[in-house]
Amino acid sequence: MRRSEFLRAVDREFGARAPMLTTDLVLDAVGGRTAAQALEAGIAPRDIWAALCAETDVPLERRYGVGRLEPQRN
Repeated sequence: MRRSEFLRAVDREFGARAPMLTTDLVLDAVGGRTAAQALEAGIAPRDIWAALCAETDVPLERRYGVGRLEPQRN
């Protein structure tokens, strides 16, 4: 997962709450950092996404493959 995919996934899953969750919610699974702090610290976006999903009880079926853009069709 790339940073851009992480940001899209957070936006799609949490909508208007996304900015608050990434800057205010402390995630123990990434060293007691917020998602924003974890990104800045170089933690893999996939690990941050997994921690955020676990902390906010996102169902498993909505955790994988989100944030990806549909392939361009020529």
